[in-house]
Amino acid sequence: MKTVDLVYRTMYAELVQRSLDAAFETDFPTTGNFVKVPVKDKVYWYFEETQPTKTRRYVGPDSDPEIAKRVESFRQIKDDLRARRKLVSTLVREAGLTEPEKFTGDVVEALGKAGIFRLRGVLVGTVAFQSYAGYLGVKLPGAVLQTSDADFAQFHSVSAAVEDSLPPILEILREIDPTFREIPHRSDPGHATQFENAVRYKVEFLTPNTGSDDYADHATPMPSLGGASAQPLRFLDFLIQEPIRTVLLHRSGVPVVVPSPGRYAVHKLIVASRRQNDANGMAKREKDVHQAALLVEALDATRRQDDLALAFSEAWARGKHWREALQKGLGLIPQKQRGDVEATIVNALSGIGEELEGFSGSSAKSKQGD
Repeated sequence: MKTVDLVYRTMYAELVQRSLDAAFETDFPTTGNFVKVPVKDKVYWYFEETQPTKTRRYVGPDSDPEIAKRVESFRQIKDDLRARRKLVSTLVREAGLTEPEKFTGDVVEALGKAGIFRLRGVLVGTVAFQSYAGYLGVKLPGAVLQTSDADFAQFHSVSAAVEDSLPPILEILREIDPTFREIPHRSDPGHATQFENAVRYKVEFLTPNTGSDDYADHATPMPSLGGASAQPLRFLDFLIQEPIRTVLLHRSGVPVVVPSPGRYAVHKLIVASRRQNDANGMAKREKDVHQAALLVEALDATRRQDDLALAFSEAWARGKHWREALQKGLGLIPQKQRGDVEATIVNALSGIGEELEGFSGSSAKSKQGD
């Protein structure tokens, strides 16, 4: 795994900070004020404006240090759009870091500006994977970066609690491409979890299914998603817990919230084990395990093995079905790579003092003994 020079990693970190600051200023004009609102046993930040009428928008929990820091420095934030564009160009052209396809970048940017990340949505899927090149400071191969959709996830409990909403999703998307339309859900045709344009580019909304399988094939209404519903998925709660803030290298930098790379890698092993055996499922399975293996290698190369170990250990501790899925997912990695992946996981677990019952990393041991 090839890492990028320190100068570019420093440049990327600067871009992340500037982009987050600029996005915060865009979301919250200086004519308003931040207020703390207690809800049950927690405290949340809201942004309040009084003109032309009094409105209040959800910002995030008082416990989030990033939000607290930006509230503190709110009046000092300045927009440096031109400088950030130059940073993005340098990182893409000189450092060779990954940029999203232009249309995808526009979609994520539009939904970001509309507030999806402010409302604790998380960008998932291959577009999120693209952001890890800059976040980790590594060069990822282009073959695993291709996609024709953008996926966003949100906990239903969050969507119901924030008492705020995006503008209508279809209106946001049609400002980018007027051919976008709702795709009626197969089981609940009065709801839409997917939106598609004339060239079949899809935007999909997802939510964790931690309850009965009876919910698996039904759309879940999401109060904060501008009229969109979400498709419930197993294991998604693990993926979108404790997400990270980073930037897509698009235009002047698009601030996003994505899963931690450790969780993403472990989650990909799990979902790979559950793919169908048709042609589409097999292609997705191959992509899943390839992305997982690349992230394991990247986390090892950048000395972030602890992140991987903690995510793997948490998933392993969730029970028999999770352990079986992890073992099956590891078994789907081509033999040539599998030993290295398992060795990295075993060593990472050892580094945090974990020895998981039932997990031996057999391919790793065999490889180490050759």
